[in-house]
Amino acid sequence: MLYKLNLEHILFLDIETVPQKPSFTDLDEVSQSLWEQKSQYQRKEEFTAEEFYERAGIWAEFGKIVCISVGYFTHKGDVRSFRVTSFHGEEPKILNQFKQLLKDHFSQTKHLLCAHNGKEFDFPYIARRMVINGINLPYKLDLFGKKPWEVPHLDTMELWKFGDYKHYTSLKLLAHVLGIPSPKEDMDGSMVKDVFYQENDVDRIISYCELDVVTTAQVFLRMRNEELLSEDEIKKV
Repeated sequence: MLYKLNLEHILFLDIETVPQKPSFTDLDEVSQSLWEQKSQYQRKEEFTAEEFYERAGIWAEFGKIVCISVGYFTHKGDVRSFRVTSFHGEEPKILNQFKQLLKDHFSQTKHLLCAHNGKEFDFPYIARRMVINGINLPYKLDLFGKKPWEVPHLDTMELWKFGDYKHYTSLKLLAHVLGIPSPKEDMDGSMVKDVFYQENDVDRIISYCELDVVTTAQVFLRMRNEELLSEDEIKKV
């Protein structure tokens, strides 16, 4: 089935998120209490709610999106390219720009969204943050009433499961086992909060996010047994 998909109909994406506030003490009392309740199961007795706040960015109720990077294939004759771009700034701006991209270029039935662990994280996170910010959901993220086969989402982690519902594989590990060259990264997901709030280095976050988009596309190509992208084929716009 993967072989039948037109690569130009797929929008690959990745998001980077951080806690809504720089620290737990910046939250109001109600939010602190709700965070303590929300995180109780995950942190158990190992961490206090304040210590565990470092991880708040992974929950849409307590985090926010600071970058959405996307990539898509284009073909002109025999020339293939993969164009990558990013949205950053204030979260409502990011979400509205991403929504506009979907509306203008990826709104047809044939178009699909693809991310690694996207069905569990990226897609619902974006949708929840849109609702929180009062933004109407674009068709590609509004799943109400859709049958499973009508949901326009691809997930490279799900594809790798091959029906094994309990299996989790990171993008980095999957790229490694598939022989995809790993670009030099100067950060990982656990560092995004500090890079954003302490270093104010959004460009560094964007570069990291875009690398994940490219790697997701590379994994997808390998799963179709196609030639990987070369550096010359990757265009940042």
